[in-house]
Amino acid sequence: MELRKPLKISDLIRELRQQLDLSQEKFAAKLGVSLRTVNRWENGNTVPSPMALKLIEEMLQNMGEPGKKLLRQYLPQVEQGEDS
Repeated sequence: MELRKPLKISDLIRELRQQLDLSQEKFAAKLGVSLRTVNRWENGNTVPSPMALKLIEEMLQNMGEPGKKLLRQYLPQVEQGEDS
């Protein structure tokens, strides 16, 4: 029996950044945060602010189907709220 670990925002950020083929530094610049901030998000030391999460959400929406897949996987409540 396979146990699935809970999906974390740190995993979403890393996966999104890798799919966009951006370094932590370039990803940070796109969001208007520091490299250290992105590094701390990916390491699970902190979580993005609500404003940063909104920008990340917009990035995902603009990616088309790959972004929507990540949204469904990591932030299912956002996808549901979209239709209401």
